[in-house]
Amino acid sequence: MRLYWELSRLAFRRQMAYRAATLAGLATNVFFGLLRAAVLVALFGARPEVAGYTVEDAITYTGLTQAIIGFLTIFGWYEIMRAVQAGEVAVDLLKPAGYFSFWLARDTGRALNQFLMRSLPIMGLYILIFRGISTPSTIEQWLALALSLVLALLVSFSWRFLVNLAAFWTPNAVGIGRLAFGLSWTLSGFFLPLRFFPDWFVQLCYLTPFPALVNIPVEVYLGLLTGRDLIMALLAQLFWIVALIALGQIVFRAGVRRLVIQGG
Repeated sequence: MRLYWELSRLAFRRQMAYRAATLAGLATNVFFGLLRAAVLVALFGARPEVAGYTVEDAITYTGLTQAIIGFLTIFGWYEIMRAVQAGEVAVDLLKPAGYFSFWLARDTGRALNQFLMRSLPIMGLYILIFRGISTPSTIEQWLALALSLVLALLVSFSWRFLVNLAAFWTPNAVGIGRLAFGLSWTLSGFFLPLRFFPDWFVQLCYLTPFPALVNIPVEVYLGLLTGRDLIMALLAQLFWIVALIALGQIVFRAGVRRLVIQGG
């Protein structure tokens, strides 16, 4: 455990070295969040509610989705691809840590930094700009949100880990990654709340792990998931973590065998 703690701590400190990039990312996230909020407000018009969302919920949704971009690295992550293509994977495999756990520890430190330096400031600015945004009303809701965010991070990393393993088979793995991550933006509820889409499309989305990234944490925050629905949503996140980790381990072992056979 000490090794993984140190890996997370070093990753956190590494992110602190990029203050200018963090501030630029924060400013960009806030700008596009306000732009998306204006579009959704116009979409509502005079209607007080759409698909269970009030105008305040819709504004809060834009803030939440912008706030977790850095935390979940929604727009893409190619660290393992670069390590494989540069040959660093051979050294990483010799380290006294599981390959998945090694990268998870590093990503946890990165995510914690992004949560503190980008997610919380964005929500703070939203509270100042939009004084009527929605917030969890009970301690149980806050605890469910915290759990859902942790599970969402694990789903995100497991998915990113799996996508990055494409580098074992092709030198153009970044192209595959862009396609895979682009698919997750749409099916996760990042662009628009999934409740705004037709039922058949929502059911299709829930056959994938992507709603567990964005839609579930957002609906937990807004209080749209309660009781049995909340428990089932958290279990769905847990299911996708287990499924993606298991699939990732199978693909990883196949990739390592291919690397060894080719003399890598």
